[in-house]
Amino acid sequence: MSDFFLVSKNLTRKKLRLFLTLFAIFIAFLIFGVLSSFKIAFDAGIDLAADDRLVTVNKINFTQVMPISYVNKIRSTEGVQGATYADWFGGYYQDPQKQLIVFGVDVESYMPIYPELILPDEQLRAFIANRQGAIVGKRMADAQGWTLGQRVPISSNIYSKAEDGSHTWDMDIEGIFTANDPAIDTNYMMFHHKYLDESRSFGNDTVGWIVLTTGDPATNDRVAKAIDEQFANSPFETQTDTEKAFNKAFIAQIGNIALIITSVVGAAFVTILFIVGNTMVLAIRERTKEIAVLKTIGFSARRIFGHVLGESFLLAFIGGTLGLAMAAFLIWLVGQTPVGGFLPGLTIKAGTIVQAVLMMSLLGFVTGIIPATNAMRLNIITALSRR
Repeated sequence: MSDFFLVSKNLTRKKLRLFLTLFAIFIAFLIFGVLSSFKIAFDAGIDLAADDRLVTVNKINFTQVMPISYVNKIRSTEGVQGATYADWFGGYYQDPQKQLIVFGVDVESYMPIYPELILPDEQLRAFIANRQGAIVGKRMADAQGWTLGQRVPISSNIYSKAEDGSHTWDMDIEGIFTANDPAIDTNYMMFHHKYLDESRSFGNDTVGWIVLTTGDPATNDRVAKAIDEQFANSPFETQTDTEKAFNKAFIAQIGNIALIITSVVGAAFVTILFIVGNTMVLAIRERTKEIAVLKTIGFSARRIFGHVLGESFLLAFIGGTLGLAMAAFLIWLVGQTPVGGFLPGLTIKAGTIVQAVLMMSLLGFVTGIIPATNAMRLNIITALSRR
């Protein structure tokens, strides 16, 4: 009779209690897997941001615009190597419920600021030459089934056309870009800012944000301060930060993801700790005489200790593995929805799995060590005399 056989039999003797305990652990690791995956996906844009790239936005809020004249003033600021600008379009294709990431950009200056984006030269030339041209990231092109040369109507939930009040701009797909790092998002579209600016009914001669490079991260603070001082006390004051800080502030609009994960997972873990710990203590108390009999027929105290601790670890790993597997499935489902389009890195990462395994081990040890120690120290005569 193997030790594993005894452990599994003891664990399954009361199936309802086993199910409820496993379910509690399952929920805890399901929450952990889902929230951790979302946090990693949100942080991906922060981690991949260039150190020498700065972003200038309206000081009031990054949703407020700035005069387009600011671009040349920023380009002439000492320490600035290059600058470009963009506007959020608020786009969708056919279905308003399925939002797309669409920017109006300065075509000639945008790609040099983002060297990590890869676009064939002939496609870039075609994009520049066509006023109604657009380039699309490979991930978006694949998701939408778009091909080079296709003409697509892209609508905006923000802007309308001055000439007819329509919310739809026709665009020709002149290029499909990729990235030099698979972790970089390519689920967005860019088109001519001039095309947008000349035809929209409001917001003309304005931009949403300006991106610039310094060439040396050591000069970032000085350059940012010089830019913001230029526009101090103007109707459109600015705030200039590193791209990482800008991305982090954007994510912060959703909430403090790290705090949410720590609070929710911490509360769930402590709750499960009490549930599983109490279950193990109760299970061992019910088997007091059985343990005494095992000791009587030759089972060592160390072997009994291993049996009880093994039950605890087995509980933690079965429930935790099932919870993590369900989290991976739910994350995959979310990835098939429009939400997944905004979070290209939304998957269960290896780091999350490693953390989960460590948490399972900790859960198994903490909840099993006391019952296992009590079982190991159990006095045979005292145990058999109990009623």
